[in-house]
Amino acid sequence: MSKYTTLIKILDELRNEAPDTYKRYHPDETDVDKLNQARARAFIHLFLKGNYGLTDFYEREKYITDDAGDGGIDAYFIDTEHKTIIFIQSKFRATAENFENKEITYEELLSMDISRILEGENQDVDGNSYNDKIRNMQSCISNTEGIARYNYKVIIFANLQGCKNAHLKKLTDGFPAVVYDHEKCYKELVFPVVAGCLYKAEEISISLSLANVEGNDGRITYMVNTELGDCKILVTFVPLIEIAKAMYKYKNSILKYNPRCYLGLNNNEVNPKIMRTVINRNTNEFALYNNGITILSDDTNINSRIGVRDRAQLIITNPQIINGGQTSYTLASIYETALTSNDFSNFENKEVLVKVITFISQEEEDGTEGIIPLEKKLSLIEELSRATNEQSEVSEVDRHSNDRILIDYQMAIYDKFGLFLNRKDGEFYDGLNKKYISEDQIIDLSMFMRIALSICGDPKKARRCSDEVLVKDEFAKLFFSTDECNKYVFGYFCYTYLQELEKDSNFENANVGNALRYGKYAVVSVVSRAFNPEIKLQSYQEKAKEKTIQVLTYWNDFENYVTKKKENDIYFYTTIENGIKQVFHNFDGYYKGRTINKDLIEFNFAL
Repeated sequence: MSKYTTLIKILDELRNEAPDTYKRYHPDETDVDKLNQARARAFIHLFLKGNYGLTDFYEREKYITDDAGDGGIDAYFIDTEHKTIIFIQSKFRATAENFENKEITYEELLSMDISRILEGENQDVDGNSYNDKIRNMQSCISNTEGIARYNYKVIIFANLQGCKNAHLKKLTDGFPAVVYDHEKCYKELVFPVVAGCLYKAEEISISLSLANVEGNDGRITYMVNTELGDCKILVTFVPLIEIAKAMYKYKNSILKYNPRCYLGLNNNEVNPKIMRTVINRNTNEFALYNNGITILSDDTNINSRIGVRDRAQLIITNPQIINGGQTSYTLASIYETALTSNDFSNFENKEVLVKVITFISQEEEDGTEGIIPLEKKLSLIEELSRATNEQSEVSEVDRHSNDRILIDYQMAIYDKFGLFLNRKDGEFYDGLNKKYISEDQIIDLSMFMRIALSICGDPKKARRCSDEVLVKDEFAKLFFSTDECNKYVFGYFCYTYLQELEKDSNFENANVGNALRYGKYAVVSVVSRAFNPEIKLQSYQEKAKEKTIQVLTYWNDFENYVTKKKENDIYFYTTIENGIKQVFHNFDGYYKGRTINKDLIEFNFAL
């Protein structure tokens, strides 16, 4: 399934969020023009949802101005956090080919009357009145507190590689513009929505209680020198409801460096214990029993002089929870239930210990701030994650879930094939739950790792060993660069086709011996020899099927060959007891035994 197909599914689900009274979102499915218009409008909804976390349909719809008399402005957004007014013009393409390849010309874009509208004019230069939504936009902007401090920015959805900046500035009345071409839309809108990362938690504000605090405004601050420079550690107690609200709102967006994703935290024996401590007690034993939460931050500020007695405000920039995910997830679950009943009493007067680690930018020789290299920063984060006291055991597989190379593989597979490599358990639950994607678009990491190992010549170990052993022994050998990515995906298409054949009651399993029951990784190992980097990406699946069928025609001959080899008499042998001859074939043991790798090389599959 292509990335464009995934996009269409998302747009159709967003259309379904519109009430029946919004007829333009629910056209007759046979009316192609109106259906495309509805999807084009939903495309703007996707941007508002993905970039600004506007999950409510009505909240998004009020920002859409697209209609006659819109002054070239299809939508807007007042970003109070960054003090920016966003103006949007969208050119949606109704086919995958056009969406991904068709360039839009400068002449096709509408000139935007941004300056006239901001100056309060009610008509364009030809005397045509602006529509009511544009007038409402004018009112909202003029009533925005501190509007003098706001900047303006234009977002254009179109493939515009041939359009010069000078032309763009004429189009946008001289305001800076950001172009979302098809690649940027797929990467920054579609993928994050499917992965449950609706928008970045660039800054969270936490209200602290100082009622039980003695000195230091309720916190301890400590500087630590590391090989990357100084880090600042702030330790304080935070009300449970503050953690619950942040986790419920941002989910995977604040778990990027955690070895588990949001839904991957739900199946754990620790969670019920945490929940009971919160729900069954009116007092604050939670502060005693819980090991606490560790958050990474790019900047941290705390202020106890906010005009409210016994309160302080903690602001964390780009927060990421690397430890205490189970605690945070459980608190978010309790909060979600409380939202339904509007009863938050379980959180009253309960707090948890929070440690905030802030990376401090280093000063360069010229006096400017230096940026910590991403690779070094990720390395330190990984060490922190390993060293931090975990409330539940973290497997070797989980520990590698945030490795840079695995993230690179995930994005390469998505970019080229529209498939989703599942680095963390439950990572794409949101996409599945909302029917943006289907199960067959998700690649299981364990299976992918075994396919890769088979392609590298060891189907025996791929079938025999546990995930923990494979990750420990083979991970670094299999995933050291993305150069092999295409070949691994080719093998993946072979493996999934074998799974289809196994389920197909019309397929003659007898003609392929034990290939489907025990030998899938062995078949993948052979088929991958036919991989050619010159194959077009869109042809991988068909070519993998073609070569798989070719290899399977030899499989009975292969099994007859190996049963007669002396080296394999531990798996295939004959006994005579009381004059009765019995033949024993242990193909289960053979396909994970010591000779399978060598036999696959020796046999001529005539590829």
